Amino acid sequence: MDNNRAERAIKPFVIGRKSWLFSFTISGAESSAILYNVIDTARANGHTPFDV
Repeated sequence: MDNNRAERAIKPFVIGRKSWLFSFTISGAESSAILYNVIDTARANGHTPFDV
């Protein structure tokens, strides 16, 4: 047995966590969290958030 499926599911959070280390203000961190949430919600609803 392996856990590849679980690791792929949490990979965006791990990458985001490394990026959030460079949020120098609280408002910048909150803005990043809001944007990430909107994009992830769009993906969960079957949309491609970066298509024009």
